[in-house]
Amino acid sequence: MCDEGVSNGVVRLEWGDRTLDVGPGEEQRGHRRSVVARGTANVERRQDDGVAVDQPFEIPTLDDVVGAAERIAPHLQPTPLRSYAALSELIDADVWVKHENQLPTGAFKVRGGINLVAQLSGDERDRGLIAASTGNHGQSIAYASRTFGVHATICVPVGANPLKVEAIRSLGAEIVSHGRDFDEAREHCAARAEREGLRYVHSGNEPHLIAGVATATLEILEQEPEIEVILVPIGGGSGAAGACVVAKRMRPEIEVIGVQSEAAPAAYRSWRNRRIVEDTMGTFAEGLATRVGFELPQRILWEHLDDFALVEEDDLREAIVQMIDATRQLVEAAGAAALAGALKLRARLAGRRVALICSGGNVTIDQLRAVLDQP
Repeated sequence: MCDEGVSNGVVRLEWGDRTLDVGPGEEQRGHRRSVVARGTANVERRQDDGVAVDQPFEIPTLDDVVGAAERIAPHLQPTPLRSYAALSELIDADVWVKHENQLPTGAFKVRGGINLVAQLSGDERDRGLIAASTGNHGQSIAYASRTFGVHATICVPVGANPLKVEAIRSLGAEIVSHGRDFDEAREHCAARAEREGLRYVHSGNEPHLIAGVATATLEILEQEPEIEVILVPIGGGSGAAGACVVAKRMRPEIEVIGVQSEAAPAAYRSWRNRRIVEDTMGTFAEGLATRVGFELPQRILWEHLDDFALVEEDDLREAIVQMIDATRQLVEAAGAAALAGALKLRARLAGRRVALICSGGNVTIDQLRAVLDQP
């Protein structure tokens, strides 16, 4: 875990057979037990998901992330961080891609699922889990539940990505289709959890999920310590929150920038206004498709996120093509969002060492055809 024996305020992180020396960061003792953040009363809408906004949440710290890395290590290998000359030339920067699309479920969220399910109580395991998802969160919970022998139910919106839904089903989870979008599925999920006594796993308001997905940023800074900017897609915000937890503790000068579609800007507006707000949801990018900000990730983003870029739907389509062309790997829209954001911020990023988190690669053939057929 954390060894404070290194001098000059440097902390040595140890997990498994790996070590990493960390500078003082924003908090000299940022690895101590998580502090508690209480929900704000200044909200436009209470989240109808079984978690009231005035409920206290534990904010994960670097020590929590290191613990998550230890739990995840027996089940998941670190994902590659690769540089691509074509992307570096496109952005006029030293660009690296963190390939979360190479995880077993094809998306970053499985890190959080493993970390959470590994820590369930015996009672929670016996009762079973339920979660709402457009696909990647559901795959994460289904994968982790199968790994630890827990029954999982996943609520998906009607018409959800069939590739992701079939993947969830193949992992042994029960599928419930309900609602026209993620948030309607989420509300149905919360009601069913309360009615049936299931352990509801929110896609954002879960400290263990955030600590788990934060291990991706821990790997980035282990693999390439001189990264200056990290761009990360934001839907609910767990990935960006995790990036902030790690980057701002290890090297506070690192910029963390979130990217969301302007067709689904609830997380952006919640961040900008410092209160949880609801907005329209019209994006084709499932991983960015939320109608309301999530309290726990937003608490972290309000404190630590450096900037937030909104990109157009056509920017996402073009970024998918550019990512596939440069990396020769499948990339879904949310997975290409960091590149879309980097292109929008190209002048600001010029000459810097930039990491793009490719959050997922679960794109269907029909989606690919639609993108590639664009003029």
